[in-house]
Amino acid sequence: MSSTLSTLVNHQLRLASRPVGLAKADNWQFTEEPVAEPGDGGVLVKTLVLSLDPAMRGWMNEGKSYIAPVGIGEVMRAGGVGRVIASKSPDFAVGDIVSGLLGAQEYWASPSGKPAGRALEKIDLKLGTATQWLNVLGMPGMTAYFGLMDIGQPKAGETVVVSGAAGAVGQTVGQLAKLKGCRVVGIAGGTAKCDWVVKELGFDACIDYKGGSVREGLKQHCPKGVDIYFDNVGGEILDQVLAKLAPKARIIVCGAISQYNNTTPVKGPANYLSLLVNRARMEGMVVFDYTARFPQAIAEMSADLKNGRMKSKEDVVEGGIAAFPATLNKLFAGENFGKLVLRVAAD
Repeated sequence: MSSTLSTLVNHQLRLASRPVGLAKADNWQFTEEPVAEPGDGGVLVKTLVLSLDPAMRGWMNEGKSYIAPVGIGEVMRAGGVGRVIASKSPDFAVGDIVSGLLGAQEYWASPSGKPAGRALEKIDLKLGTATQWLNVLGMPGMTAYFGLMDIGQPKAGETVVVSGAAGAVGQTVGQLAKLKGCRVVGIAGGTAKCDWVVKELGFDACIDYKGGSVREGLKQHCPKGVDIYFDNVGGEILDQVLAKLAPKARIIVCGAISQYNNTTPVKGPANYLSLLVNRARMEGMVVFDYTARFPQAIAEMSADLKNGRMKSKEDVVEGGIAAFPATLNKLFAGENFGKLVLRVAAD
């Protein structure tokens, strides 16, 4: 091992117990261990930034889902961007910037016997910044692109409503829908967020669920009904939109952040019969199903970023791994403004 690597210590955050409701301090355990030199075919990555996402709360629960839960005692799962600092892989050189599930830790090493190329992707900072690769060019952007395009199938002139409009997925959904010629109505919490999506992102309107009635807002801004609803929040807002569907409407079920910390079973929508009356469709989506097509979306949206047709806002929190638990909980209080990112180390 090189003398430089032998002095490094990896600080990690592990899941100590499964939360009931909002995650608390005793659900986490901070650990540290020496950094090991990579084995044959492996790499060692220094984590620069981590993505904090609502889906993380679901990963902490035990039970069947689209991905295995984080095990008790395991490093918390998290997507991130980092720099290769040691390599014994023909696919990666020292200095390469990569993205992957690096976890809530300062260093990531490829598992013994497994090629690093299966877990990491080289990214091009000419296409976007490291934080944009966790936002528009990362999982949130891919979720927005394929959810809207494949399931929503937007047509010019249709009305698209997106909840969590100022968040990571919502901001991209709205901008893509505008580029497709749709009328776009956001739903967000607070005047500042609503003003931003209208004035900066070009949404046609935004309903402040904290300061007014979603029902009245939909009545005002969607007089002909909702053709596409991109749902990031679930709960009461989903019910209100169901009541305003247009014929042949499409609902993309992306997330339900309003329900993730429930201590009682999730309650289904009361207005679901609107699907029947309007011959509408409600379909869930998981972004990992579209992995093979990510390059298509990245090429299109990186061009939109470069030519100014699309914007990308990240809420970057400093503080390293120690700040992870409190930063994650900002999501569920609606305190983030844009894609929530934790800076682990300066580059």
